[in-house]
Amino acid sequence: METFINKDILSTLEKLDQFIQQSPLIEKISLLNYIRTRLNLWSPFKDEPVDCVQWIPVTDISKNSYNPNHIAPPEMRLLFTSLTTNGFTHPLVVCKEGFAGKSILVDGFHRYMLAKKRAILRERLHGHVPVITLPVGSQNNAHKIAATVRHNRARGQHHIQEMSVIVQELTRLGWDDTQISKELGMDKDEVLRLKQISGLYEMFQDHEFSQAWTTE
Repeated sequence: METFINKDILSTLEKLDQFIQQSPLIEKISLLNYIRTRLNLWSPFKDEPVDCVQWIPVTDISKNSYNPNHIAPPEMRLLFTSLTTNGFTHPLVVCKEGFAGKSILVDGFHRYMLAKKRAILRERLHGHVPVITLPVGSQNNAHKIAATVRHNRARGQHHIQEMSVIVQELTRLGWDDTQISKELGMDKDEVLRLKQISGLYEMFQDHEFSQAWTTE
């Protein structure tokens, strides 16, 4: 399919290309991030987070405290091999928090840790990692937790004990069983079983049990 581009636009792009090539590294990264942001504003896919990948310093990202996903050392070594051989094929997922726009990790914890800790990756990536940012509505703590769980469960990765703690936290934040099951992709029986693991009375305050559970 032949593509027609205005000659004035082509001339502008050529000048921009020369300017970018001559720019210092950090200025180049910032400029490319800005251009991607502008392109995203015009894109028919602008509502899709993956349409705007940004490269930011790994030190500007804070890990979350609720990720229920852990991988064994052999899988961690395989992930490191993948990153060094094939490069980053999946960006990290973050959301912004607070007035300063602090980046909180939602998905990609192990890629984040390897990029931060392994010298070969730090040097190759100039201390940066690729990220996509979730919409503003995801800043709510409960929605951040749910987003992390959904990413993990979609890959079939989550640990039961940690999931129980997350269900406990979402209950504390005001979500009922219906909302938890909908947002985390569970049925209500699974939510109930995860609550049972915690063994906390307040987790069952809204549940009705048959008279067989009462004493005379």
